[in-house]
Amino acid sequence: MSDIKIDGFKASDVIVDLHTAFGGFTDAQRQAQVKKTKGIFELRITNDDKKEAVWTIDLKKTGAVLKGLASPKADVTLIMSDDTFSQLASGKMDGQKAFLTGKLKAKGNIMLATKLAAVLQMAKDKAKL
Repeated sequence: MSDIKIDGFKASDVIVDLHTAFGGFTDAQRQAQVKKTKGIFELRITNDDKKEAVWTIDLKKTGAVLKGLASPKADVTLIMSDDTFSQLASGKMDGQKAFLTGKLKAKGNIMLATKLAAVLQMAKDKAKL
């Protein structure tokens, strides 16, 4: 798991939880999640030190969370601060509000970006178990 964690990012803990949740899925559960989401998210998160970390959530083919750029190309790239991501993941901020206030930028399939909240919620629920 430590290979997915990046020091200096609060988002890293959420990503590790999501990675763990995906790792705990049966093949059938993973395929159901892929079928429901049908997309590749690339998350570009910038911390307070202005360093950028990139993670990929592949819910189009593999049902995996990876560190680094999306390959194949992401369906949607989401660009935000570490604080904004943490607030989205905790449910303290709505993705639409973040987008409309400029705290979240999206490139690609913006409608797919609306499915990210459900993906993050899944990690949150799995972490509670």
